Amino acid sequence: MLNKSEILKKLIQEYDVKTTRDVQEMLKDLFAETIQEMLEAELDEHLGYDRYDNQNKNTTNSRNGHRTKNVKSDFGEVGISIPRDRQGSFEPRIIKNYENDISGIEEQIIGMYSKGMSTRDISAHINSIYGIEVSHSLVSKITDRVLPLAKEWQNRALDTIYPVIFMDAIHYKVRTEGRIVNRAAYIAIGINLEGLKEVLGIWVGQNETSKYWLNVLTEIKNRGVKDILIASVDGLPGFVDAIKVVYPNTEIQRCVVHQIRNTLNYISYKHKKEFARDLKQVYTASTEENALSELALLEEKWDDKYAIALRSWRNNWDELSTYFKYPEHIRTLIYTTNAMESYNRMLRKVTKSKSVFPSDDSLHKSLYLATMDISDKWTQKIRNWNQILAHLSIYFDDRISSLNM
Repeated sequence: MLNKSEILKKLIQEYDVKTTRDVQEMLKDLFAETIQEMLEAELDEHLGYDRYDNQNKNTTNSRNGHRTKNVKSDFGEVGISIPRDRQGSFEPRIIKNYENDISGIEEQIIGMYSKGMSTRDISAHINSIYGIEVSHSLVSKITDRVLPLAKEWQNRALDTIYPVIFMDAIHYKVRTEGRIVNRAAYIAIGINLEGLKEVLGIWVGQNETSKYWLNVLTEIKNRGVKDILIASVDGLPGFVDAIKVVYPNTEIQRCVVHQIRNTLNYISYKHKKEFARDLKQVYTASTEENALSELALLEEKWDDKYAIALRSWRNNWDELSTYFKYPEHIRTLIYTTNAMESYNRMLRKVTKSKSVFPSDDSLHKSLYLATMDISDKWTQKIRNWNQILAHLSIYFDDRISSLNM
């Protein structure tokens, strides 16, 4: 009996293999022959006797030739002869009667789409690797099969309480009714009681408005979320009003990092370093009282030059100062929307090749597939989560225990 090495040498000689293309053609041929033999073996089992072994035949059924069928495989398109029986009762298992793709190419197409490849690029890639003609419109139809899954995921039940939630919107261009319009993808990320991040949903709609945020929050509540302890946001228009309607007891923390960036945009280059050093004394203060004292000193020194920049700190102080009441490990978690920004960067990396999406469904499909890839990596708890949860459980009294019973 020949070993594997001897078999390979014999095959290489028989197929005169000299290039990698020759290797692919050899494997394609061997694959087709293997499938063919498996089909013949299945029919032997179905009939109860081997080919040409009529002495052991114990059935009125018999072979009835073959029908040809082209199937897509990992080696490209191959022709197979499907054996038939007289009674028409034979149903192959290795290749189902109505199966035309045995390659897993559909899963590969969806995988490539989730990584940000365009439908045309996927079509060209499949053709170059497998020699299979797959139109970009067929690629789109294949990826559309995830839409029911995306809808099911979007409507899934959520936890009754989320200690921390981050909310933001990313803007994209979508073609609709022959026009290119701006769309906002509203996104909510929650940290559950186990300390794990979870994307609660993605809503594609008009540009950010308090009315749309109200719809988002209402849907979150209808999916089972009875309470949110702290919401960390990036100064979203209308968000504060909307959340106070749906979750009136939720504390709101405006992203301090974004506030700093926006403030420094108003400062001239020659004053920026000095101003930033003075401003740091405000947001790194140990208590809110000390922070207000530092803010007063900042205003006294710079108000005549940068009153507009400083005014936003006073106007938004209630939402900027929430984190001062908490210890360091909670402050670090909520004073910035880094968790959301990191997620947004990964989404933009996937969607950057698509300057305009052909429809809202196409945008939602891309964001859903990317989110599935991203969230698969969210397996680690938030750092110091046990301490964070213990402190929140005391600070928010019975709100956690009553909803988690």
